Amino acid sequence: MLAGASLVGAGFVARQIWRTIHRPDLPSFANQDISGTFGDPASPPLRIVAIGDSALTAPGIDNLDDAWLRRIVHAYADRHRVELISLAVGGSRADDVLAGQLAEAVLMKPDIAVVNVGGNDVIRAVGVRHYTAALQAIVDRLEEASGAVLLLGVGDLGAIPRLPPVLRPYLSHRSVIFDRACARVGAGRTRLVKTDARRSAAADAWSMQDLFAADQFHASAAGHGLFADTVAPYFAEAYRLATESRPGLAKA
Repeated sequence: MLAGASLVGAGFVARQIWRTIHRPDLPSFANQDISGTFGDPASPPLRIVAIGDSALTAPGIDNLDDAWLRRIVHAYADRHRVELISLAVGGSRADDVLAGQLAEAVLMKPDIAVVNVGGNDVIRAVGVRHYTAALQAIVDRLEEASGAVLLLGVGDLGAIPRLPPVLRPYLSHRSVIFDRACARVGAGRTRLVKTDARRSAAADAWSMQDLFAADQFHASAAGHGLFADTVAPYFAEAYRLATESRPGLAKA
């Protein structure tokens, strides 16, 4: 076990996380709906449905067009009428997505389904096997209903400035374990792309503080921009897979 994590029990970790979430010296931001429609109404439609947590609801962002997924989909509005539908709810764990978001997403039959969940499972001490089973069920159903699935991995939650130092090694370690679980769920699927959420060639251009909003927990506009740059090539691959499974998209 990592230094720090070996010195604390589950009760201590839970108390530290509660204090982190409820710090009175930092602001709280509301979750937002990044849904929107972009492009010429006469262009071929492209439906993107996103499910997950606050990585999609962009708390702390003033302009919704700065949200990472909106940045990416705007690049497809020159050839499509892009319909972006976000069903995400801040604070969601994989179980919450499975119970409260998945059924609606499946009914929408997205061309590309975006799944971004795992951070709250890491922080809230959900077991990795439990998380993996829930994520497996989510992806199984979305693969049947969608042209392609984009599965976001789990980044390094230990880098969040709001966290007390004693929790950072513990959450960094759990982040790696959960990201590997995402990779296992995505392995061998022909219409799924799993991103590498832990890698960004441009990250050294920013301080960690720049990448977070004033609550020191959620991403700032700069953080969303960096993440958009990281995810864009994976989204492009998901788009390619969607055009193969739904030939009408390829006519755009």
